[in-house]
Amino acid sequence: MRLLFVHGRSQGGKNPETLKEVWFDALKKGLDRAGLSLPTHVDVSFPYYGDSLDKFVADFELPADPAVVPKGSPVFDDYAQFRAEVADEMRRRANITDDEVRAEAGELPTEKGVQNWAWVQAIIRLLDKNVVAVSEGTIEVFLRDVFLYSRRKVVQTQIDAIIAGELTNDTAVVVGHSLGSVVAYNVLRARSTKVPLFVTVGSPLGIRALRASLSPLSNVAGKLGWYNAYDPRDVVSLYPLDAANFDVDPAITNDGKVDNWTENRHGIIGYLDDSEVASAIHAGLQQQSK
Repeated sequence: MRLLFVHGRSQGGKNPETLKEVWFDALKKGLDRAGLSLPTHVDVSFPYYGDSLDKFVADFELPADPAVVPKGSPVFDDYAQFRAEVADEMRRRANITDDEVRAEAGELPTEKGVQNWAWVQAIIRLLDKNVVAVSEGTIEVFLRDVFLYSRRKVVQTQIDAIIAGELTNDTAVVVGHSLGSVVAYNVLRARSTKVPLFVTVGSPLGIRALRASLSPLSNVAGKLGWYNAYDPRDVVSLYPLDAANFDVDPAITNDGKVDNWTENRHGIIGYLDDSEVASAIHAGLQQQSK
């Protein structure tokens, strides 16, 4: 019986075995808090695509410096549109006003609009400073990586193949975090056999600009369903995966009560060590072990 972890972005250059241990240790803490233990005969798999994603970032030459605006680049123009749409969704969700954006933009052009790079750049700086509360550039890098995966087929195909290669017939539970929830969803919907339980944490799947590239939507989980957990303060998981934001049948079970203690409210250990999240994963494994 297999438990499959699918990691998110910003994992390039790291040791996959070390990452796997971090995830597994966090899950064990969550199980301890719930008074549970991992069923026997569970094979934990951690397919790693961090270095592949970093290579694509370099190949597509999207600017690392958000002040740089390349001219005449179709990839960049597509990215600018995507970046603006998602950033504005994040701004509204975080209750950042137009006046706050204008004040942040300073002497830069402050005309509101999707095509105004300076306007969007000001939004992202505000999100980084006031919402994410970590080093500047967190949102910028998230937007770039999600764009490449969701809007560039060559990126999606290679990363999907890495995950699909570890998705065996005895996989009982798939856990996807952040961008990994998008990757896992895409891989699972291409299969004829559904995984019994799909767990997403800190998922951006409810973001309109992202889910538009995944249409038609479907529930990719089997008999045990799809469980989605998020911290309402996590700027990446903007919306619950409900009828308004990810309308599928049967409906997804949403848990918006996670208190993710990590600095940016988005870290994987702050999700897996939650007793409710760990209990959901345990229930899926326990059911399949019978």
